[in-house]
Amino acid sequence: MTPSVSGPGAATPDGILVVDKPVGPTSHDVVALVRRLSGVRRVGHGGTLDPFARGVLPVFIGRATRLVEYHQADAKGYRATVVFGAASTTDDLEGELIPGSAPAPDRAALEAALGGFSGEIDQRPPAFSAVKVAGRRAYRAARAGEPLELPERRVTIEHLELLEWDAAELGRPVAVLAIGCSAGTYVRSLARDLGERLGCGGYLAALTRTASGPFTLGGASPLEEVRARFAAGEGSTLLLPPDAGLERFPRLALTAAEVAAVARGQVIRAAATLPRGPHERLRLTDGERLVAIARVAGGRLHPEKVLVETA
Repeated sequence: MTPSVSGPGAATPDGILVVDKPVGPTSHDVVALVRRLSGVRRVGHGGTLDPFARGVLPVFIGRATRLVEYHQADAKGYRATVVFGAASTTDDLEGELIPGSAPAPDRAALEAALGGFSGEIDQRPPAFSAVKVAGRRAYRAARAGEPLELPERRVTIEHLELLEWDAAELGRPVAVLAIGCSAGTYVRSLARDLGERLGCGGYLAALTRTASGPFTLGGASPLEEVRARFAAGEGSTLLLPPDAGLERFPRLALTAAEVAAVARGQVIRAAATLPRGPHERLRLTDGERLVAIARVAGGRLHPEKVLVETA
């Protein structure tokens, strides 16, 4: 049987659409919109953005959804606006504000405090977050007036830089920060903890995700453009290949017989020489398009995610 491979010309588009999500809609709203516009049922996203945040939201379409798990550990980049002089019950601008008990900091004090949040740190998620404790969502418990005790988690702040400082409003200075961090980092928590470290309180007032792994804001499409392209029947021109961002997995071209075997989920020993180096996974291709992601063990290829079907 001949395997059918998705790609240009296929009835169902498969690929990654990098969206510049605007403030307002949820990440799930964007997924639902792309599902309607593309006519494809299998659509998912690569990392939730809160409704008040904008920026990079990778959307995986069709068979590309099978590869989302390889992006879950992707580092993130943010541009965050933090207001000092008050804390928030939600750690952002949507909560009830509580005036700080200490004077707001000056620029020098903030810059000195930033150093304490570089590298690996322990961070407590916001009370209003999707974290589960004993099967219960934290935000649901918080809304019910029963906030949960959330355990701290280890995250990594790879880059933390003060870009702008505005002390025009007395007692409420505003900082704009550039942040590079590991997956799972809460920028709302970072704003809260900075305010606590300075003794004056702090909360997140605006947030833009500038990068999600290899996907950047400069390469993201606004929703207006996404709507227009799909309406014109040109939606596929916005799609990146399903394996975009997985360049850390070397490519290996298979023979037609090997593609057929992989399509059946069989473990194979490829005729081609495996790339040199201790590679844990490879991207298997038919010479042009992605066939599967395979784990390498004992010189054999063990298919993990197969993007072809036997006809």
